[in-house]
Amino acid sequence: MHFVPPGQEWIKVFKNRDNHVADAYWFPRPCMQCDNSPCAKVCPVGATFKREDGIVLVDQERCIGCRYCIAACPYGSRSFNWVEPPHTPQELAAKYSVELNYPHRKGVVEKCIFCPTLAREGKLPACAQACTMNAIYFGDQVEDVVTNHAGVSVSFTQLIREKGGFSFMEDLGTEPRVWYLPPRDRVYAAPKG
Repeated sequence: MHFVPPGQEWIKVFKNRDNHVADAYWFPRPCMQCDNSPCAKVCPVGATFKREDGIVLVDQERCIGCRYCIAACPYGSRSFNWVEPPHTPQELAAKYSVELNYPHRKGVVEKCIFCPTLAREGKLPACAQACTMNAIYFGDQVEDVVTNHAGVSVSFTQLIREKGGFSFMEDLGTEPRVWYLPPRDRVYAAPKG
């Protein structure tokens, strides 16, 4: 969807195994869209900023390539374009928008942006739309509703409370807005892709 340049993984998926008896499980790590964003605090030009809806964006037209935000992010969720990325005609046909983050360019930082253009249209981000295992929910924590690929909407609070949800490295004080449910019934094959 975002013409992500080669070598970048806006959502890195780790294969974890914490028990030799149970199957491994998958741990997707996008940008955590932190409420207390260390990346935004260190950006000297305000290129990294947090919108009112909680999405943290990078304005490539303001980014000076200092990479302070990469050093400040404890999650390793940012990438830097050291060279001019390859472009498709479709990408180049688009006018740059901070909400799309393309056309990509050399010398700037990029990351997962939670597809704000889709959210504005009331749609799920591309990752949640593509997750046929219905493992990714997206929604509004304030409105207390999240929805998955199958269109199932549930209470965020209830889901987190009942399933024992947690935030990754929340002890750092970044107040990440991505939540995880602990692995359960870990006897399944990886999705074919």
